[in-house]
Amino acid sequence: MVAPLLGSGAALAQNRIPKLPGYDQCPLGYVNDLKQSCYSPIYYEVQPTGGKACLSGWMNIGAGYCKKKTLGIF
Repeated sequence: MVAPLLGSGAALAQNRIPKLPGYDQCPLGYVNDLKQSCYSPIYYEVQPTGGKACLSGWMNIGAGYCKKKTLGIF
């Protein structure tokens, strides 16, 4: 289930994201739902980092994800 997400590189605007392999915690702004995913009441545009730095206009929120900056801020 996680493999297509990792391979696509496409940003996802959603409030529930899967925990990526090798990460037990959720990224900033998300709460552990005690399953294999993380939940946020706000729809953030996120994408997996794939082990690389975030692109310009994106910020690292941890647990293997980058979040798109809005209005140049968090």
